[in-house]
Amino acid sequence: MAQFVVRNIETQVKRKLQRRAAQRGRSMEEEVREILRDAVKQDDDSSGGLGTAIASLFAEFGLEADIPELHESRVKPASFDR
Repeated sequence: MAQFVVRNIETQVKRKLQRRAAQRGRSMEEEVREILRDAVKQDDDSSGGLGTAIASLFAEFGLEADIPELHESRVKPASFDR
């Protein structure tokens, strides 16, 4: 496992972390690990892909059907021949 040191944490922040850890029955170190896990998980959960982004843009306009994702789908290129 990796390790890192965080320096120059304000005293008030440290106290709040200690209080929060004690309320949850954890060490301060474990509480910080859990906070970091949650922060990274939120970043991973927020990326839903292009289809999800498009659907959220049009959600207020009454889009009710799912937009299928094009994972590994063959898309026929446009032909400009006459």
